[in-house]
Amino acid sequence: MPPRHAYYPGGVLLAIDTSIGTAVAVIDADGVVRVERDSANPLGHAEAIGGLLQSALADAPGEITHVAAGMGPGPFTGLRVGIAAARAFALGRSIPVIPVVSHDAIALEVLLGGALTGTEPGRFAVVTDARRREYAYTVFDGVDDDGLPVRATEPALLPRDQLETRLDELGAARRDAAAVPGALVALIAARLLAAGRVPESTEPLYLRSPDVTMPHGPKRVTA
Repeated sequence: MPPRHAYYPGGVLLAIDTSIGTAVAVIDADGVVRVERDSANPLGHAEAIGGLLQSALADAPGEITHVAAGMGPGPFTGLRVGIAAARAFALGRSIPVIPVVSHDAIALEVLLGGALTGTEPGRFAVVTDARRREYAYTVFDGVDDDGLPVRATEPALLPRDQLETRLDELGAARRDAAAVPGALVALIAARLLAAGRVPESTEPLYLRSPDVTMPHGPKRVTA
């Protein structure tokens, strides 16, 4: 982690992500992972989140000072569970929420793995299954001076049969991910705080609009 300064008080950070499965993690003031809890079920976010949080908080190494929320890309129904949980927890404790692009956490995992093995990943694309025969992808080019992944593209959605062509055009190696690591969501947030780069936008990155919407007006009743 880059040197800590006035932007980051060095507190204990809780991370919550429900963009794929459900992941909860806690890191301490030095960026050391102290707790990780997760469920791979892509449909049971609401059922899993309460138990995972209870377990994680029981083992937290002190008072939580920040909450990192994975903002997607992810499906509407699942993603909002984690974001709502993060915001509710932060509101109850009067602490800030740090929004994190979930693909950034996956990218940092790839980059740290490359650093540990001495293998440079080069330009690569984090790819997650968006269902409905579509993929979500984001292309990355290494890390910047703050230790944060550099996005070459913003998260986007493509039909499965178009993805390979698009990645070839971008010169990006494909890195499929079936989970978002909660610990890396926390570490991204800590590095954003340390660099004074917390995003102003807190809008979720929904893959698509919800299937169920409010009616636009009353329907005509006929005899």
